[in-house]
Amino acid sequence: MRPLIGITTGIDGDYLKLRRQYADAVENAGACAVLLSPSKNTEFLALKIDGLLISGGDDLKPSYYKEEMAGGDQVSAIMKIVDKSRSDFELAVLQEMIKLKKPVLGICYGMQLINVAFGGNLYQDIKLQIPLAIEHRKGYHIIRVNSNNLIENGEFSVDTSHHQAVKVLGRDLKAVAFSADNIIEALYMEDYPFLLGVQWHPERSMEDFSSNIFRIFTEASVAGK
Repeated sequence: MRPLIGITTGIDGDYLKLRRQYADAVENAGACAVLLSPSKNTEFLALKIDGLLISGGDDLKPSYYKEEMAGGDQVSAIMKIVDKSRSDFELAVLQEMIKLKKPVLGICYGMQLINVAFGGNLYQDIKLQIPLAIEHRKGYHIIRVNSNNLIENGEFSVDTSHHQAVKVLGRDLKAVAFSADNIIEALYMEDYPFLLGVQWHPERSMEDFSSNIFRIFTEASVAGK
């Protein structure tokens, strides 16, 4: 039986939005994708889905990690804050999934939200706060993945588009991948069936390294049924 993977969506005015690559990647891995709009029924949703995918998006409001906007006008001109109803919903449904020990995958913004949910914080703008950092906003760069029990280790070229990144890891989370400038590119929880955050966009690639992330996520979702 195909597991049911809930994928969170963005909000654009009166519309929900999601790049179809997320659903395609989940379906190609053998799961069934269902799109999740912000809801107060998070306990019910967590019971119904077999896995949660927190998709990419814009920027989490700094108050979620108890900070003011850094750098004044410089950052405010760059940041585009995710609708509060979306991030509130994602934090709430993530909490319910953790209670049930169900699989969770966070991509880009989704990884950042997971880190904040566990008490971590973020670089609000990489270029402002780490001037010597490589380009993360668009294109490809190399990451190195250390030995772990979830994804393949080694060096890989990944498709990236973000200006924020994990600064201090949340409790119980472990960094498992880094870029050349030592930015955390992936995190996971060791003592948990499957909780993984990746800063790049594996849904955009058909290479084995990326597709295997969705395959392992799907297998974990089947195992938890």
